[in-house]
Amino acid sequence: MNFEFSDEQQLLREQARGFLSEHCPTSAVRAVLDGDHDWDAALWKKVADMGWTATVIPEAYGGLGLSYYELAILAEEMGRSAAPLPFSSSVYLASEAIQRFGTEAQKSEWLPKLAGGECVATVAMTERPGRLALDQLETRREGSSLTGHKVPVADAAIADVVIVLARSDAGLEACLVPTAQAGVSIEPVLTFDTSRGHSAMTFDGTETRVLGDRTLQVEEWLRLLDGAAVLYAWEQLGVAESALTQARDYALQRFAFGRAIGSYQAIKHKLASMYVKNTLARSNAYYGVWALAEGSDELPLAAATARVAAIQASTFAAEENIQTHGGMGFTWEFDCHFYYRRAKLLSLAIGSEAVWQDRLVSALAEQSAAA
Repeated sequence: MNFEFSDEQQLLREQARGFLSEHCPTSAVRAVLDGDHDWDAALWKKVADMGWTATVIPEAYGGLGLSYYELAILAEEMGRSAAPLPFSSSVYLASEAIQRFGTEAQKSEWLPKLAGGECVATVAMTERPGRLALDQLETRREGSSLTGHKVPVADAAIADVVIVLARSDAGLEACLVPTAQAGVSIEPVLTFDTSRGHSAMTFDGTETRVLGDRTLQVEEWLRLLDGAAVLYAWEQLGVAESALTQARDYALQRFAFGRAIGSYQAIKHKLASMYVKNTLARSNAYYGVWALAEGSDELPLAAATARVAAIQASTFAAEENIQTHGGMGFTWEFDCHFYYRRAKLLSLAIGSEAVWQDRLVSALAEQSAAA
């Protein structure tokens, strides 16, 4: 089986990398970190004009109708540049939720806006950082009113609509909540990567509509998260590759005792270990995107495998990149911390590594039982 991307998909990668190199250099990331904004709004408009926000949205709703293979390529390039954009929240999660669970009217209302980048959407799932606990949600819907608290919610401060997981007398539901209304309180939460804003959201009798026309099974939502996990894995892989490239380049340029530090065995071992972890993560990411794109029953196993491998590769590469740079790597003036911040942030999105290790064990147990 050939997991490599096609020539057309490789061309998309080259175009995306060139575009982000021009429009999202490290100086643009630094400007967001140093400034008062949680994102680069001008870059978001350019990305939307390129059609990236419309990648897997069907053509009937104003999208491009492409596959998850193309979206995975874009996700990797987003990670490679540490782009300060709500791409994962709006594209991997919210758009997917509306496509999967929304009514025809809801799809027609929201998907064209999301495809064109006219609005930003996000998902509010957790009520305690790092835990999913979908069977213990305290956020409640009664009639058209929503009450509860969610934290942390990525990109909530810039979102036009939030999909909130809540409970009702009927069961688990996803609720559509426009943010520009009374009863919605959004308070910033300080995170390690301030180029991607997070917030605590409180709903106090907030007007809402249920996404779709029925309650959700927990497994349905977890299947959505499996797909998001694959795309997050590709984004984390981009972070890991940038960290490795930065470490390698510095090791070739920095001289100590008359020779490049990359010629010393200790540095060689660091770079080799980063490369090995990145390669393993890429292999698992290929498996994950294949399972997602082909609708395979192996998706839960593939997604958990890709997610765990990508978390480990990205955090390891980001840490070793700083170590390779020595004392200067810890300073604000060097760019090493961009990838360290993003790697740490992504490692907690949609559940921590421990959550996905548990899902991996469960998927392996189910596979063994089926065999």
